[in-house]
Amino acid sequence: MATLVTPTDKGEKVEKKSPPVTDEKLERKQRPRTDDKFKIFSGTANEPLADEVCHFLGMQRGQAQVTRFADGECYVQIQENVRGADVFVMQPTCRPVDEHLMELLLMIDALKRASARRITAVVPYFGYARQDRKDKPRSPISSKLVADLLTAAGAHRALIVDLHTPQLQGFFNIPVDHLFASPVLVDHFRKLALPNLTIVSPDAGGVERARFFAKKVDAALAIVDKRRVEMNVAEVMHVIGDVNGRTCLIIDDLIDTAGTLVKTAAALMDNGATVVYACASHAVLSGPAVENIKNSVIKEVVVTNTIPLNPEADAARTEKGGKISVLSIAGLIGRAIQANHEETSVSKLFV
Repeated sequence: MATLVTPTDKGEKVEKKSPPVTDEKLERKQRPRTDDKFKIFSGTANEPLADEVCHFLGMQRGQAQVTRFADGECYVQIQENVRGADVFVMQPTCRPVDEHLMELLLMIDALKRASARRITAVVPYFGYARQDRKDKPRSPISSKLVADLLTAAGAHRALIVDLHTPQLQGFFNIPVDHLFASPVLVDHFRKLALPNLTIVSPDAGGVERARFFAKKVDAALAIVDKRRVEMNVAEVMHVIGDVNGRTCLIIDDLIDTAGTLVKTAAALMDNGATVVYACASHAVLSGPAVENIKNSVIKEVVVTNTIPLNPEADAARTEKGGKISVLSIAGLIGRAIQANHEETSVSKLFV
């Protein structure tokens, strides 16, 4: 037990005993989290991100076996007790989309049948979100179907990062926590302190996202009017707003083939922009995306790790003069998961 010696007014020394440091306090400081009723599992789509989140929360990732039969069928087995537990399953539905979606559904079903108290599907990237309406005759509303599948599998809640459109939350019959990667991206570009910055929305649908970003970094706002002529092909029409002599930052939710992104950047340069940056939450980067970015006027493309980079994109990131940079959102997802588990506010993370 520690002893403190303090002088009195008369010059005498009086010993004061400090309160004892209990073993419980020491254990709280030194031991990682060991809550048997709080578990995080992951499919195979983005295990490094799941491990980062678990490390942030001071816990181990749940043990699960995810393998495939010879014909490609997915087999899942949860390898630890989850009875009565609050369980989170992390799995972005990135390429190969259907395989990763099926993994997620089977893991949720396995946890439900193992008597987990509550199951939350943590989906850093929600695939099929772009098919959110019947825009042509005899076409499906795929995002509604996927939302129903998650509910039918047994998910009680969903935690999703940057939906293609916020209205998709209405497709779910379970509570949805909609997270935004904006705090991570905003912090990055604040540190760069880009001069004469204008935030650019590549289409009318992304104006709300761009306006939020512009407010956070105290920048001007511009919009690019585009016309989509066919799937994955967009024709940029004109720029709404003054970008002459400005540093432009294009912000979007995802980059697929990067065709729209490259044309938007070219339109901005044609209208007098001095330099163009781009950022997005989800680096889908399909087909010629990496080559398109390399050959574009864009100085840097910043994405988050909701989706692991494909080999070509990862090589472009690491090569000298590469234009692709990746930021981690593990801390953001970790705080949202903890808020869900402790039944506290998630929205306060984005104030």
